[in-house]
Amino acid sequence: MPPSDRYWFPAKRYGWGWGLPVRWQGWVTLLAYLVLIGVVAFRFQPAGHPLPFALLVALLTVALALVCWLKGEPPRWRWGKD
Repeated sequence: MPPSDRYWFPAKRYGWGWGLPVRWQGWVTLLAYLVLIGVVAFRFQPAGHPLPFALLVALLTVALALVCWLKGEPPRWRWGKD
């Protein structure tokens, strides 16, 4: 398998970071993130529990970024020429 086929998240064409998933594992990861954000928003309503809500959203976002870092194409600044 070529190295680019093993990445779940490709690098963005412009800027730094990752784009939408290209493999099913990446889509499952992104879907799980969105579902968990919904669960957190339902369970810890932002208006009633702002601190737990913010902390859990931050924790989930860090976890998603870690998965992208480990399973995505190495990030670097791109100008769209690659």
